Amino acid sequence: MYKLSLIVNGKNVDLEVEGRTLLVQVLRNHIRLTGTHVGCDTSQCGACTVHLEGVAVKSCSVLALSCNGMAVTTIEGISLKGELHPLQEAFRENHGLQCGFCTPGMVMSSLDMIRRIGSDLDEKTIREQLEGNICRCTGYHNIVKAIQEGSNTLASQKPLDS
Repeated sequence: MYKLSLIVNGKNVDLEVEGRTLLVQVLRNHIRLTGTHVGCDTSQCGACTVHLEGVAVKSCSVLALSCNGMAVTTIEGISLKGELHPLQEAFRENHGLQCGFCTPGMVMSSLDMIRRIGSDLDEKTIREQLEGNICRCTGYHNIVKAIQEGSNTLASQKPLDS
């Protein structure tokens, strides 16, 4: 067993894990944050997407020990003062989900997309950027609409530090 220290959703977490433990296993099984889903175990579906030091990663392909001392943000950590994050709200309002299994990964990947590219996202860009996230229910049309609306909402909000 190895000691592992993480900052998960702003809180310090110290635990012991085996060397082969994946980040998704730590989040779901050790810390009990089950919003991060395991869909394929092969890093293809994106349901396990979280932010590691502010960058989207597929947590099913990251060894937990390689994250020692790093900050991890999960879907549970993006709400603002108990309210849905604007992107989550946009998914809800635009029916960008059906069964909801892929939704946490879609939201986390979309937030990273907005961080990297900006809020002026066209349909083609969104579809290309979501290539690593699979939804087996919706056909993506409403997911794209939700991301466009959510990114526009985020762009119109004042920065938190002003």
